[in-house]
Amino acid sequence: MSPAEDEQLWEAVADPSRRKVLDLILAHGQATPTALAAELPFTRQAVAKHLAVLTRAGLVEAHRQGREVRYTVHLERLDVAAQAMAAAAAQWDKRLLAIKRLAEAEAPPGEPPELS
Repeated sequence: MSPAEDEQLWEAVADPSRRKVLDLILAHGQATPTALAAELPFTRQAVAKHLAVLTRAGLVEAHRQGREVRYTVHLERLDVAAQAMAAAAAQWDKRLLAIKRLAEAEAPPGEPPELS
């Protein structure tokens, strides 16, 4: 992923409301902004803004059917996003383990490290 794509992905999934929109589309297979707004505690206009961010990140795709626009989840992109998040989590796990080892190495045996 390019840095710009990476940034769009993190922006898209950082917001709990957008994750809820994504979850609802996944649950229904497809949904219109109006149908999503009926299930969410925010307006159709807010749903449309969240869908725009998810679309820019490539996580959802819009399909026009007559006068309605239906959104579906782009499953391949969602898989790439999940892999990117798993890789970031693994890097943080390594960093935290290194910090733990440093803290334990500097503490005298039997005493917790000083927090200053």
